[in-house]
Amino acid sequence: MQLPIRLGLRYTRAKRKNHFISFISLVSTIGIALGVAVLITVLSVMNGFDEQIKTRILSMVPHVTVSSYGEGISDWSLWRQRLIKLKHVKGVAPVVNGQGMLSANGSNGFAIIQGIDPELEKTVLPLASKMVSGRLSDLKAGHYGIVLGQNMAANLGVDLGSKLLVVVPSASLSPVGFLPRLKQVTVVGIFHVGYQFDSSYALMNINDAARVFNMPGKVSGLQLRLDNLYLAPQVVSALTKSLPLSMTAMDWTAQNPNLFQALKMEKTMMFFILLLIIAVAVFNMLSTLVMLVTDKQADIAILRTMGMSSAGIINTFIVQGMITGGMGIILGVIGGVALAFNVTEIVNFIQNLFHVQFLSSSVYYIDFVPSKVEWTDVVHITLAALLMSFIATLYPAWRASRIQPAEVLRYE
Repeated sequence: MQLPIRLGLRYTRAKRKNHFISFISLVSTIGIALGVAVLITVLSVMNGFDEQIKTRILSMVPHVTVSSYGEGISDWSLWRQRLIKLKHVKGVAPVVNGQGMLSANGSNGFAIIQGIDPELEKTVLPLASKMVSGRLSDLKAGHYGIVLGQNMAANLGVDLGSKLLVVVPSASLSPVGFLPRLKQVTVVGIFHVGYQFDSSYALMNINDAARVFNMPGKVSGLQLRLDNLYLAPQVVSALTKSLPLSMTAMDWTAQNPNLFQALKMEKTMMFFILLLIIAVAVFNMLSTLVMLVTDKQADIAILRTMGMSSAGIINTFIVQGMITGGMGIILGVIGGVALAFNVTEIVNFIQNLFHVQFLSSSVYYIDFVPSKVEWTDVVHITLAALLMSFIATLYPAWRASRIQPAEVLRYE
């Protein structure tokens, strides 16, 4: 086996009679390198998008939510004590959910209003770290304060200390008929999470929200934080078996199934589409090897007459093809990983240089290009490129082994 390896290495380094073969070989190596680098970079960017969206969603969405089919949970304190003892559960906080219209300065906006306990909420969601103005702890019972998303506050034209009106659909009977419930509240904080939360979510103290939504002493549900967010489906499955029929449990993936499924599908499709770049480069390598076999017919014939087997000839050209492909793959991995680790800074530099904005937070939920290198992706790309390179060597190697020494040497 040493002879085919040595010959393969020598053929790779040797000067060729036909310079066009050398040029095509170089193009093949560069093509494979570019394909691998682009594939690693694009998948890393998609991993970054996936992580950023998950981070923003999980800033407002708990790992698991336990809720009631009826009009709320009255004995929520007992349920909280029971749930906090479960395996993998690190925090449990009550929540009152409702919907309403916010009105200020002649502007109106629809909002999903959540009533929270600021102290208990810290054990479930990192909302306190998302505040850009005010503090979450300023949501004190009886003060009727409200915390708005940044976009919602901008749309309503309000800031800290501003007054606004909360209109909820639960009607109350009056001498003139049914009227919606109205409550004036004070803005005590503004948060920035991204995604749709900044323009559609508002937070109140849980006791104030319970009064506004006519749920005294009750909560809409209980929010759970786990030590591993990917165990949420298993925890929900176990909870479902122990909860009464009037209650249900839902994990964070079930609340945004289409989004995460779309991200996963896009990454898979992008992998196969960009793999075609490598396939084109590998096809060039196949053409190079076929031309090389034609160029080296006399050498092959001499090797055969000296006793080299067909398997030896095949291995020689497989080695040469794998060296060409391997060089491209190594360069591609190095370049791709380097680019993936620095793509955010590179894109920001280009944006500042040409005064353009590639991503809008109103469309993509973030205004920068994120990147996260997954080493499993790098391994999969490397193995796929190696496999394609190996397959490309088989036909030229087989063709070389079929050369008849007598016919070739007759004209030498």
